[in-house]
Amino acid sequence: MITHTEAVIFRSVDYQETSKIVTVLTREHGKIALIAKGAKKPKNKLSGLIEVGNWLDMVYYYKESRSVQILTEASYVKKLMNLRVDFEKMATMTSALELISQLLHDNEVNKPLFDFTVKILQWLSETDIHPPLLFPYLQIRLASLTGIGLRLGENIANNKANFLNIETGLISNKQVTAHTIKLSYRQAQFLVTALKSRSSKLFDISFKGSELKSLVECLDRYFKYQVEGIRERKSDAIFEQILQEAT
Repeated sequence: MITHTEAVIFRSVDYQETSKIVTVLTREHGKIALIAKGAKKPKNKLSGLIEVGNWLDMVYYYKESRSVQILTEASYVKKLMNLRVDFEKMATMTSALELISQLLHDNEVNKPLFDFTVKILQWLSETDIHPPLLFPYLQIRLASLTGIGLRLGENIANNKANFLNIETGLISNKQVTAHTIKLSYRQAQFLVTALKSRSSKLFDISFKGSELKSLVECLDRYFKYQVEGIRERKSDAIFEQILQEAT
C-alpha cells in the first residue's frame, strides 16, 4: 500500500554503502522504520532530508508484515533551521525526540502525540526561551498525553515542603512513601504552574544551582517507574552539558 503522510525523524543510521534506515513518527502508522535507498549519495533526492528532527511529507510503500518499509519520496513540511544552527536547541530537540520515541510502541498510532511533537519542534525553533527550560514542561505534557499525568494534591502551599510521589504522580505537602522526592520551592512552583495554567510565566521561574537538572532527573525517574522499558537517553551526554550551564 502506497502511503502519503507527515513524519518526524527520530533516528537515522547508515545502512550498507549508500542507504539509511530511519525511525520515524508518522501521522498514519505511528512509529515505524523506513529504508531510504541511496540516501547517502550526494545527488540522491533524499540526501540531506534524512536528519533527526526534520518534519517531512513522506511517501512510502507500507506492508504490515514487513518490519522495515520502503521510503520513495520526501520533502519538507517546514524547515526548522534554528534547530540546526543553535547548539542548545539541537541538544534539547534530540533528547526530547528520544524520550518521545521511547514512550511509543512500534506501529502505535497516536495523532495527538504527533501533533504535539511537531508543535514542540516549531516552538523550540522559534522561541527565545532558554531551551533547557522547555524540557521539564515537555516531560509534564508527555506524561499527560501518555496517560500518566501528574496530579496536584490539596493544600499545596508556598511556605511548606512539597513532594512528588513517584508511584502515583501526586504532588503534595506530605511524604507518602519511600518513593517520594522532596521538591525545592522553585521546582514545586514550576510543576504547579504547568499543571494549573500553562502560563508563559512558567518560564520566568529562575532556578538556582542544580535545581533545573534535578527536576528533569526527578521527572525521568517518574517515567521510568511508570513506563516499562524506558532507558537512559543516549543523547543526554550533550543535553546534560547545557543543563549544567543553565545553573
